[in-house]
Amino acid sequence: EESEEESPAEMTMVWIFSRRFQLSVPKLDSRRWVAQELLSDLLQVAQNLYSDSFFPVLEPVVGVGSACEGWSPEKEEDVVYCMFVPLKPPRGHAFHLEPDSVGEEMPQTSLRVRVELVCACTGEQPDRSMLCFLHRPEEELKRNQMASLLDTLCTGPYLDVEKIALWFQTFVMQAWLVVPQSHHYSLKVLPSRRSCKMKLMEASGRSFFVEAVFGVQQGDSDIFLSSQPTEAQFPPSTTWLESYAVAEAKFFLHVAVHAPPRSCHLKCLRLCARLLEGSSLSIYALKTTVMHLLTLIPLSEWQHKYLLMRVDDTLSYLHCCLEEKRLKHFFFDNEDMPKEISLPPAFQGAQPHNLFQHLAQNRAAHTKALKRLN
Repeated sequence: EESEEESPAEMTMVWIFSRRFQLSVPKLDSRRWVAQELLSDLLQVAQNLYSDSFFPVLEPVVGVGSACEGWSPEKEEDVVYCMFVPLKPPRGHAFHLEPDSVGEEMPQTSLRVRVELVCACTGEQPDRSMLCFLHRPEEELKRNQMASLLDTLCTGPYLDVEKIALWFQTFVMQAWLVVPQSHHYSLKVLPSRRSCKMKLMEASGRSFFVEAVFGVQQGDSDIFLSSQPTEAQFPPSTTWLESYAVAEAKFFLHVAVHAPPRSCHLKCLRLCARLLEGSSLSIYALKTTVMHLLTLIPLSEWQHKYLLMRVDDTLSYLHCCLEEKRLKHFFFDNEDMPKEISLPPAFQGAQPHNLFQHLAQNRAAHTKALKRLN
């Protein structure tokens, strides 16, 4: 049972950790809003520019990743504000997700997005301004209508990540002077094969990074296919990787709404990330651990005064998982999942992914990771 009173030593330690790790929060928050507003403004320009074309429809952005969740383990100058840009098919097109045999060696689930032309002649409200790609002569289409998505950003019938990234990078460079942020920052679009990485520079010389990552939704769920792999890999350009980033963002929003004021869960994440620096344990394993604990320990017990206890719980949980060589993925067969998060039906009752599977297969790596936590 946890004591309601803290010893002077505990109070001092909590104060030191709070001061040390809270300093980055205001900047994370303010720059996250700058990144989100920038992408929202760019997407508004894109909507006006491409309204009569057949490029993908760019949906409202979602801030994902540790910086947008408020706890980035990175140094301030290395923080990347990741903005997820969902893609919907344009008029006269449909997306179909297919298993990707080419990407079978990838550690993430990989799929391809097949683009199919659909009839625009019929329906409850047919678009009279659009010629049907299926039922109009090719000569008439070439003469009177812009090219279909299949002819621009696809390789064969499949949506091509690298073509989308290049298209969006070119658009950003063209649209930059139109958005209000151009009055306060200078912009450099950085090389990237599968996303759009931007460096924003203030007049003072300080800079920060924003990355637009593209995604295709799986049904009506919060699970997407992402253009960006989680590790330094180079899958084929028509391979998309299953991503839980949007679902994770919704989970942290759920916690922020229901947790007590000044909840320590973000400080706990930042502190543990610092403590585990140099270890072979991934930041994602740490994040998954804290997400599990946020559903196992009542949110009322994540008050600021319990910071050191929650840090100890996190490291102990990680240690137990390492000993068992098993850390369950948070989004598979989890009965404690908040109702606000929508998952594909196949996730319920599915065998949970083991994030420590590689340690079960590599004795040396397992021994090294376990030694770091002893």
